Amino acid sequence: MTEDEKKLIQARHRLEAVQARNRVQEHKARTRRLIQEGAILESVWPEVRDIPMADLPRKLHDKLSNAP
Repeated sequence: MTEDEKKLIQARHRLEAVQARNRVQEHKARTRRLIQEGAILESVWPEVRDIPMADLPRKLHDKLSNAP
């Protein structure tokens, strides 16, 4: 293996490591956003805690459709 091939492999691994870190950061940011949005939903509609997850989209849609 030549020196250039080694450098190319190292560069590829560095790029993959950066991409993996970015994916982790994006995942953490999404998780944080979803938690915050859920907390906001619970604060304005406390009954949401008692609604089964499978029924939530329909109930939320119904509630928003009937809003004044």
